[in-house]
Amino acid sequence: MMKLFAVPFACAALLAVPAPEAKKSADVGSIYGRIQFVEAFADYDVQVVDRHEDLRVQLVERFPDAPGKWQPVDRFPDYKIRLVDSHPDFKIRYVDRFPGVN
Repeated sequence: MMKLFAVPFACAALLAVPAPEAKKSADVGSIYGRIQFVEAFADYDVQVVDRHEDLRVQLVERFPDAPGKWQPVDRFPDYKIRLVDSHPDFKIRYVDRFPGVN
C-alpha cells in the first residue's frame, strides 16, 4: 500500500515546482543611466544596427538622465548590457543627437 501513495505524492511535488521564466521584454524607454558592457550575466542582450532600431543611444560622459543617454562605466552600473549579433532583447543605434525611443 505504501507504494500506491508514494507515486501520486511524487507527481504532486513535481507539479508544484514552477517552470523557469522566460526573459521579460525590455521597456527600452526606461533603460538609461550608468551602463556596463559585459560578456556574461547581462540584464539585456542588445544588437547594434544601422536602421530599424528600438532605441537611439547617445553615449555621454555626464548626466545620463533621459531615455537613450548611456554613460559607460566599469563599476556600479544601473544596467549590464551584452552586445550580440543575433537574438537581442532589443536593438539600438548610436547617435550624436536626439537619443530616445524610436
